Amino acid sequence: MMEDLTNFHFIRPGWLWLLPFAIGLWWLWLRSTEPLRGWRFQIAPKLLQALTVGTHSAHWARARWVLIGWSLAIVAIAGPAWRLEPSPFAEESPPLMILLKADKSMEPTDQQPTSLERAKLKIADLAEARKGQPLGLIVYAGSAHLVLPPTQDTGVIAQMAADISSDIMPAAGDRLDLAIEESARIMASEGVSGSLLVIADSVDGDAAQLVAAGKALDGSQLQFLAVTDSDPSKLQSIQTASSELRGTVNELSIDDGDIATIVRKAGRISSASLAGEETRWNDAGYWLIPLLVLLMAFSFRRESAQRLGDAS
Repeated sequence: MMEDLTNFHFIRPGWLWLLPFAIGLWWLWLRSTEPLRGWRFQIAPKLLQALTVGTHSAHWARARWVLIGWSLAIVAIAGPAWRLEPSPFAEESPPLMILLKADKSMEPTDQQPTSLERAKLKIADLAEARKGQPLGLIVYAGSAHLVLPPTQDTGVIAQMAADISSDIMPAAGDRLDLAIEESARIMASEGVSGSLLVIADSVDGDAAQLVAAGKALDGSQLQFLAVTDSDPSKLQSIQTASSELRGTVNELSIDDGDIATIVRKAGRISSASLAGEETRWNDAGYWLIPLLVLLMAFSFRRESAQRLGDAS
């Protein structure tokens, strides 16, 4: 509600300059059509007031409805608006790229289930939560590789992620910077902007390389899902990287709370991602048309009743 009030404006505000003109014209019309206008020059005001019953008040009541109708018509033409109407050619939701760490540190032999296995389960939950909304996958260790570009078939992302292991990675390491650069390249090639989700147990790459890669984000939102198994040092490394990249950190939870938070944060950039597209404000002026129709119908009925009374 507060956001709607903040965004409230008029699409064609120039038409509002007609309001003072309409009020002045209404006043002139009111004075020229007053039933007792001619008598005021011939009878004393107090005597005229004593001799009239209801005519003056009825005239003012009808005149007020005319002014309200004119004002509503001008406001409707000015185009009150508070909500964006996205272009039908724009995507309904911006893509979310998953950057999954697949280094051997994600599969320690003394941990069951491993960090990588838990990450895969969360990817499956995320794929279900974002069903029909673009989702992509990049895996990284000592190098970064595109598994699948953003697709609305999120089930495929979950299936592909289930087959990922550290054994298929050509080099060990933690080159999150390369994964970020690859993600930026994919989005740029498809002409879209979206958000990134890094799923990792820690961030051990070179800080300078990471900061340099962060420049390629170009305003894209970045989130971390930390699968650290409550290791303070690993969590601290992720928090430090997130601070350098101006991202946010979500710790893995046993329920769907972490996924719900990720989906909600990713959804906040929907309007921003469409800012470069052809968008329009939703013109709400047409909602005033039924009121104008009612006012016109009401005034017609009053006019007919008055004429019938005069004829009798």
